[in-house]
Amino acid sequence: MDVEVKKTNKTAQLKDEEVKALILQAQQGDQAARDELIQKNMRLVWSVVQRFINRGYEPEDLFQIGCIGLLKSVDKFDLSYNVKFSTYAVPMIIGEIQRFIRDDGTVKVSRSLKEMSNKIRRAKDELSKVFGRTPTITELSEHLELTPEDIIMAQEASRTPSSIHETVYENDGDPITLLDQIADHSENKWFEKIALKEAIALLDEREKLIVYLRYYKDQTQTEVAERLGISQVQVSRLEKKILSQMKSRMDT
Repeated sequence: MDVEVKKTNKTAQLKDEEVKALILQAQQGDQAARDELIQKNMRLVWSVVQRFINRGYEPEDLFQIGCIGLLKSVDKFDLSYNVKFSTYAVPMIIGEIQRFIRDDGTVKVSRSLKEMSNKIRRAKDELSKVFGRTPTITELSEHLELTPEDIIMAQEASRTPSSIHETVYENDGDPITLLDQIADHSENKWFEKIALKEAIALLDEREKLIVYLRYYKDQTQTEVAERLGISQVQVSRLEKKILSQMKSRMDT
C-alpha cells in the first residue's frame, strides 16, 4: 500500500535562491526558517519513504527518521556549491533511513514463517528423540511434507542475528568467532566491504554525492555534471581524485 503524501498547504514552490536564503538563515540559528524548510520539503521526504515501504516498518516512523536526514541536510548543506538542495538532501534522507533499518537490527518475520518455524522446532525435538541425534534437513522435509528450501527459509528467518564476535567453536581453548568464519569463507571480502565503507565515510559531502550518483544510481558523468551544475570534465577530474583517495585509504 502506497503512503499518501501528507496534505500540505498548496503554496507556490520555493525557487532555488529562496531555498538557499532560508538555509543560510537556518544555519545562522533562525528556527522559523528551519521550520519553513521542513514544511516545504515534506513531500520530498515522503517520496523517499515510498522506497522503503513493505520493509516491516510503519511509514510514519520512517517519515520521522527521514525528517532527521532532512534536518542534517539543512545543517550540512554547503551554499558555495552550485547544487540544488533537493539533489543534496535526497541521498542524506535515504542514508538516514538505511542507517535506521541497519542499526535497528530487528528482522521482521511474517506470521506464516513464524508458524512454520515453530512447527519445525517441534518436529526437530520429536525426531531427535527417535533418532538419538539432530535430524537432517531432508528428514525434516519428509516428516513435515515441506520442501528443503521452505525448511531452510523458515529457520533462517527466525534465527536471532548473531554478534560477529560470538564464539561459534573452540579449538584447544582458542575461540573461533563468527567474524573468523566470515573472513575464511568469503576470502576476506567482508573486510574489503568494511574498508570500502570506511573510505566512503571519510569523503566530504560533495564527494559522497558523486559516488552515490555514479555508482549507486548508475548515472553518467554528464548526468552528474548537470545535477551538480559543473562541467563533465570537472566531474571526471573529481571522480579520479575520489577513487585515488579511496584506494589509498583502503590500501593502508
